[in-house]
Amino acid sequence: MNLPNKITVARIILIPIFVILCVAPLGLGTVTWLDSTIPVSNVIAAVIFIVAALTDWFDGHLARKHNLITNFGKFADPLADKLLVAAAFIVLVEQHIAPSWVVIIIISREFAVTGLRLLLVEGGEVMAAGQLGKIKTFTQMIAIPLMLLHNWPFEWSGIRIDLIFLYVCAFFTVWSGWDYFYKNRNIFKGSM
Repeated sequence: MNLPNKITVARIILIPIFVILCVAPLGLGTVTWLDSTIPVSNVIAAVIFIVAALTDWFDGHLARKHNLITNFGKFADPLADKLLVAAAFIVLVEQHIAPSWVVIIIISREFAVTGLRLLLVEGGEVMAAGQLGKIKTFTQMIAIPLMLLHNWPFEWSGIRIDLIFLYVCAFFTVWSGWDYFYKNRNIFKGSM
């Protein structure tokens, strides 16, 4: 197992730790910053999420730079990303921070695009991440920590920057999903 794959496995291991911090009544108290009162467990969970998100970039960079791309990595890396993001969004719904309808759209799109990728691979094609998908990923990686931190450091302003990023993410989720399916619509021709 090479270093990028070890980093991916470490990211997968962080997911249950992240979830436990968010949902278990650990009684770690709260911290107040700039008029924001945040559970300490959410602060730790946000740090874990940010570290996990950064390792996603890092392991991919290492794998490409040092030609360490493996079938395991091709499978586990995107799976780890989707599991982390889905776990975070579901936790945010449970904490009554994220609206469930937005989370349903985001997770449904992930399933649909993953299914499309599988169909394309079966046909010998590979679907690279497009610019719209990258914007979607970037906005969700900003929205999730902001929501975990109860919109810190923006809470004092009264503007829900965390929800703005979430809704921008939802917009790009729908747009990029539509774009992927439209550009690959030929995969369905003759199969209906």
